[in-house]
Amino acid sequence: MEGGKLIIFSAPSGSGKTTIVRHLLKQEDLNLAFSVSATSRPARGKEKQGEHYYFISVSEFKKHIKNDDFLEWEEVYRDNFYGTLKTEVERLWAQGKNVIFDIDVVGGLRIKKKFPNETLAVFVKPPSVDELKIRLKKRSTESEDKINMRIAKASVELATAPQFDEVIKNYDLDTALAEAHALVKKFISIPTQKPKN
Repeated sequence: MEGGKLIIFSAPSGSGKTTIVRHLLKQEDLNLAFSVSATSRPARGKEKQGEHYYFISVSEFKKHIKNDDFLEWEEVYRDNFYGTLKTEVERLWAQGKNVIFDIDVVGGLRIKKKFPNETLAVFVKPPSVDELKIRLKKRSTESEDKINMRIAKASVELATAPQFDEVIKNYDLDTALAEAHALVKKFISIPTQKPKN
């Protein structure tokens, strides 16, 4: 696999990474395309197949794992899989695009490890765990139990921030958007160093 750059945005749920990624996708100077993840969970609300996720069954997901079709994958909760298909990144690279990911911290770090020279890994930090809880409750898409599971996971995820190339503190959205744009712009302007054999 080889092509453009890989831009990863990872963060606990509710940190604002999706808002930042959507904003960056609209910036034509960055030449970005969104990597749609595969998941074994059912669609929520207005989510569309192939736009928000590739929704596949648990058995289909496991078949892809067996065939080594994923760049990275994870079982986030029992039988609740998420992953990035290699074909998705290859498809976007073939269009001459830089690929941007809105992905959890484990997956983000796995991609960074596989493609250290081509990847910019950015961690989006929320103002606080309390603020995260408020944001997740405002969404009204999940039960109290699910929210508590996400908050517990967030504490673990926050500890991984130092492993990322950059950390953006999302205390003020406009500032975070400008910072994200500047980081990505700078990264894609640097020629990729091919590893010496």
